[in-house]
Amino acid sequence: MHTTPLARGAILTLLASAGLSAHAVGFTQGDVTLDINGTVNGFYLNREDKVTDKATGTETSSTNSMVSNGLLPGWLNFVATAKAADQDIKVHFGFAPGIVNNSTVVGLPDGAAGNTPGAYSQIDTRNVYFQFGNEGWGHLKLGRDIGLFAQDVVLSDMTLLGVGGTSNAAMPFNTTFGMIGHGYMYTGFQPQISYNTPKLNGLQGAIGIFQPSKYAGDETKSPSLQASASYSWEGAAPGKIWTGLVHQSTSCSGGSCTTEPFTAQGYELGVKAGLNGFEGVLYGFKAKGLGLSTIGAQFLGGSDGAGQRTDSKGYLAQLTYKLGDTKLGVNYGQSTDENGATAAVFGGPKNVRKAFTLGVYHTLNKYITLVGEFNHEKQTNDATDSKVRTLSVGGIVFF
Repeated sequence: MHTTPLARGAILTLLASAGLSAHAVGFTQGDVTLDINGTVNGFYLNREDKVTDKATGTETSSTNSMVSNGLLPGWLNFVATAKAADQDIKVHFGFAPGIVNNSTVVGLPDGAAGNTPGAYSQIDTRNVYFQFGNEGWGHLKLGRDIGLFAQDVVLSDMTLLGVGGTSNAAMPFNTTFGMIGHGYMYTGFQPQISYNTPKLNGLQGAIGIFQPSKYAGDETKSPSLQASASYSWEGAAPGKIWTGLVHQSTSCSGGSCTTEPFTAQGYELGVKAGLNGFEGVLYGFKAKGLGLSTIGAQFLGGSDGAGQRTDSKGYLAQLTYKLGDTKLGVNYGQSTDENGATAAVFGGPKNVRKAFTLGVYHTLNKYITLVGEFNHEKQTNDATDSKVRTLSVGGIVFF
C-alpha cells in the first residue's frame, strides 16, 4: 500500500469540482489503479424556529439543538482507473452514510423503540458508474452520478463545507440543505448516459439522457434531457461562466390518469471569478413545472394536478475572501414559487423563501477544515411568516 497523488478524476465530482483537496490511498495491480478517498464531518447545531399565523396572529416558536452532518454526508469512494489502447477508463463506487441516529434510547440502533427502521442510518449509494474516452473526443459516462443541471452552483456554494439552511431538512437528518431552496434547486445523483466534450480553449459542454421522473400522468415515453456549457479562464482573475437546461415530458396511456401530464423545463446562468483573495458568485435560474424551488427538489410539486404548472425562479449571490488559512464568506439567496402546487402546499398562490449565511472556514491542516456559520432563513406566503436561525460549529476531514 502506498499514498499517491490523486489520479485524475479519482475523487467524486462533487468534491473535486468544489476545489477541495484530497489525499487518496492508491493500489496498483497490473494496468489498474484503485484509489480510496472520502470525507467525514460533524457539526453542533442550535436552531430557533418562529412561525406566525397571518389569519390569527398567533406566534409559535421552538429551539432545538443537535449533532448532525452538514450539507455533505459522509462519503467513501472507490475509484478504479486504467488505460486500454487510447481509452481512459474509470469506474466509481461512492457510498454516503451519515452520523445521525434517531433512536430515542441511547445505545440502541435506529429503528429501535418504535422509530422507523433505517430512516436515518441508511447508506446512500450516490455513485455507481463507468466512464471511458480520451482528451481527443471526450468522455462517455454510464451509470449514476451527479446531474448536469444545477451542478456548478451547488459546487460553488460555500456552505458545501458547512451547514447552511435547515428549514427543509427535518431534525435529525443526514444532510442539511445549504442554500438549496434559497436561490437554486438541487441537482441530485441520477441514473444517466451522458457525454462530456473535450475542453477547447476553456470551452466545454455536456449532454445526457437521465432516468425520467413519473411526476404526472402514467407514462414516460422519453427520458429526461439535461445539458450544460461552460467557459473557464485563468490569469489574474480566474473564473468560469456556465449555463444549463433540463427538460422532460410525461404522458397518459389511456386518458384516465389521476393527474394531468405536462412538460417541465428549467434554465440557468451562473458566473464566478476571483481576484486578490476575493471570489464572487452570481447565479440565477427560471423554471416552469420543474417543482417547488422553495423546497429545492426537482419534479416535486410541479403542478396542481390539473396541468397548471408551478412557476419558479431564484438567484444566489456570494462573496468570499481568503486570508491566510482562513476563508470568510457571505451569501444571500432567494427562491420564489407561484401558481401550480404552491397554494396546496403553502396556502396561497405565491411562496418566497430567502436566506443569508455568514461563514468562517479555517484550514487547520491539509486534511481538516474547521467551520463556523450563522444562517438566517425567512419564508413568506399568504398563510404564514416563518423565520429560522441556525448557528453551527464543527469540522470536516478529507483523505
